[in-house]
Amino acid sequence: MQMAKDKKENQLMRNDYTSNEEVPILHKKTIKELIAPAGIDASSIDHLEIASNVKRYARSFFVSALPRMCTFPELFRDMYLFGDINTSIYISPISEARSQNELNRTINELETERIVAADRGNINREASLSQKRLEAEELRDQIAAGYNKLYEASIISTLFAYSLEDLDKFTKLLASEMGKTLVEVKSAWAMQEEAFQSNLPLGQNKINKTHTFDRRSMATAFPFTTSEVGHSTGIPLGFNKQTGVPILFDNFHSSLTNYNMVIFAKSGAGKSVTMKTLISRSAVLMGIQSLALDAEGEYSIVAESLGGINVVLSPNSKTVINVFDIETEIVRDEITGRDRTVLNVENKVEDVTQALLTMARGSTRSKEVNELTKQIIAETVAQEYAAYGITSNPASLYESRNSSNEILGRAKKKMPTIGSWYKRLQRNAESNTNPDYRFHYSYLLKVMKQYIREYDGQMAYFDGQSTFDLLEGTLFINLDISQLEERFARPLAQQILLSWIWEKYVKKNSEDRRRASRKRVLVDEAWMLLPYPEAVDFLNTMARRARKRNVSLAIISQRFQDFYEKPEVQAVLTSSDTKLLLAQDKAEIQYLKEVFKLSEGEANYLITCGRGEGLLKVGGDTAILQITPTAKEFEFMETNLNKLVQNSQKQNQNR
Repeated sequence: MQMAKDKKENQLMRNDYTSNEEVPILHKKTIKELIAPAGIDASSIDHLEIASNVKRYARSFFVSALPRMCTFPELFRDMYLFGDINTSIYISPISEARSQNELNRTINELETERIVAADRGNINREASLSQKRLEAEELRDQIAAGYNKLYEASIISTLFAYSLEDLDKFTKLLASEMGKTLVEVKSAWAMQEEAFQSNLPLGQNKINKTHTFDRRSMATAFPFTTSEVGHSTGIPLGFNKQTGVPILFDNFHSSLTNYNMVIFAKSGAGKSVTMKTLISRSAVLMGIQSLALDAEGEYSIVAESLGGINVVLSPNSKTVINVFDIETEIVRDEITGRDRTVLNVENKVEDVTQALLTMARGSTRSKEVNELTKQIIAETVAQEYAAYGITSNPASLYESRNSSNEILGRAKKKMPTIGSWYKRLQRNAESNTNPDYRFHYSYLLKVMKQYIREYDGQMAYFDGQSTFDLLEGTLFINLDISQLEERFARPLAQQILLSWIWEKYVKKNSEDRRRASRKRVLVDEAWMLLPYPEAVDFLNTMARRARKRNVSLAIISQRFQDFYEKPEVQAVLTSSDTKLLLAQDKAEIQYLKEVFKLSEGEANYLITCGRGEGLLKVGGDTAILQITPTAKEFEFMETNLNKLVQNSQKQNQNR
């Protein structure tokens, strides 16, 4: 009776499940239907389409060829760190009996081929086959003695992108990167669905494209890529959040291909605090000199704390920066190998021309400025230097005191100014007979008047002889332009000051490393420069040339999208071996992922991480960095106004 009752209850349960109130999940037929998103389209033979909030594309690969020898752990390092990619490795041990049989068969085949090659007189092939046979015999003996073992391994990767064009581009790039280590990857043609499933955490290899490894070579496939970033020398920049180990960072370490660095983060993520930490600690501990182009007025207190110089450029200040200032530099003669002093007037004419072009375009970036306008400006600038007797001869920078043209006391000449250039422009316009130039002369005379002190121009702080010079050996110099109008005057000041810094600060560093000091130039809120092509061009040039002068160019910005949308500024990124990415806005993360090849996990971390946390990329290494200044450092690093008020109140109470 009990058995009949149980049978009846089971029948009722089955009837319940097939009623209108049935449980949907019980009708899933396969594991694929149970876990796979409904939006995966596998109709294409070379990729998958994954429909979610944003459509993504996926292409799976398998490793089809391997090098004869490899270095641990470099075999698949470029694949593991490529970007938005998942990789699975299926490893199956081969029994000793099977290993012995297969190796004996291989040895016999190699010996047969060797004999044939010897009979044909092919000495090179005979030697190669003999070497392979000896290696196979050695491996067989090691396995027999228990010192080694054979494995079969299948390596499968799936690459993701947000467009089919990007997927094709990344596919070619991945094949190229892996080809550098003689690893060949092939698309799982007509097997994309099976390869994608093989790369899911299900432990099922559905394509079975295997390679044979011994114990030592199998170890090279494991992703033991270090997350440690650091140098044997440097300053304690922060802690590795994964290991808890302090990160020592040397901006000028010999292992770096260049000394430039970029810092990108959203507002409030800790950009300024990070840079202040780097500046102050490297100044005190390593004697590195830094100069900041301060767009927000945040570094003046650092200059005071380090005993440096703080220069304020504003409409009301008496500070003057002369864009025409030119300095000599020391270069090494390629023939004699000796250092010599040169004066590159041609490069300076181009730099001044670029700055004056930006002025002429103005905040509206007028389309009236073209190559004819540039030619007029360049000719007038060159005439100004010639009128002052300044040539490629370094002695021409100084007043001659006797008939033999010797330099006595090295009294430096006064430089041309924008005011003197404008007067020459007026004279050239009056004598001009070319009708093609008439409009451009007229345009320049109108728009450039606002920069001339004689006409009480509203931006005349660039007209005149420079009122100060940069003292060599000063640990920190801050050029504060925060009081200038943000829309145009501030970016213009950034460009002109960069040119001036190059002359007065960077070029003074000799190419002779034994005498050159280590210097850093910091450009805060660099996104302001990007709308102006001449400024971008100078920034790129400076990024490329800084290393030769033993100078690090540090770019700080909170709007990475602006950099992404301007291909011409990409040289700044590619010329920077150190990249620090702090907390990011969701709107920016997609561009960062593409440019810096971030994985999905790294991208998600940058969206959720806290202040002072981020990814530090130095060369090919990456670490999760936590920057925590000391309480004493926070006294001059904090930029939050509310906290500054609280700190001030606490200090008053303590008094």
